[in-house]
Amino acid sequence: MQGRKHVRGKKKLAPGLPAARGQGSQEGWIGAAYECLVDGGVDAVSVMPLAKRLRLSRTSFYWFYEDRDALLAALIGRWRAKNTGNLIKQSELYAESLCEAILNVFDCWLNAELFDSRLEFAVRSWAQQSAAVAHEIKTADAARLEALQAMLIRHGCAPHPADVRARTIYLTQIGYISMKTKEDNVSRMNRIGEYVAIFAGRRPPQRDLDRFFARNHYRPPRAAAPKRPAGARQRQSNARPLTSPRPSTA
Repeated sequence: MQGRKHVRGKKKLAPGLPAARGQGSQEGWIGAAYECLVDGGVDAVSVMPLAKRLRLSRTSFYWFYEDRDALLAALIGRWRAKNTGNLIKQSELYAESLCEAILNVFDCWLNAELFDSRLEFAVRSWAQQSAAVAHEIKTADAARLEALQAMLIRHGCAPHPADVRARTIYLTQIGYISMKTKEDNVSRMNRIGEYVAIFAGRRPPQRDLDRFFARNHYRPPRAAAPKRPAGARQRQSNARPLTSPRPSTA
């Protein structure tokens, strides 16, 4: 990687060559940095604590990153590619209706492989103390809203209503993240249809909800059979069985 420091006489790594034994890996360093960021904020991301966490020497960090700022930039790059990139991709997926298109976007809110809510919260908190990160947030918000508005327009919304609906969809979810809202899975899934109805202006067909539930590994609970009144059960138990009339012997 270009820009690696020359540390204690060690040679820089040639492009494509693995790290020396005992230096860890680039993925290991950024993975540890990610955990520190989401657990303790950006101030928790520093070289010495990361080295201790990985049980590596502090100098081994510089085989992979020029300095702490380079590591922080890599974290922003990961956030940008995953959260903004995947949200835009989901908004562009084929859908037969607006309801189905919105459900495609909703996959982001339920699948951490598509959209990392913990990382989103951490980066937005980081933006409170960094003008550069605040600019990244502003840029990401604009790109995400533009993608959602374009999705709505493709499915028949006029530009101004599409702008308002896009903001409603997006800011609702950012509110969930910023407030660290916790819901059990059944409660949240039970609300999905109503959310789509509000955002799309029409109720989603059950087949669209069924597909959404299936790909998000949710099976709606079966409705309980209605209970019979106690008196009805008693009357049924006391009733004599019906028998066929005996044939005449005359």
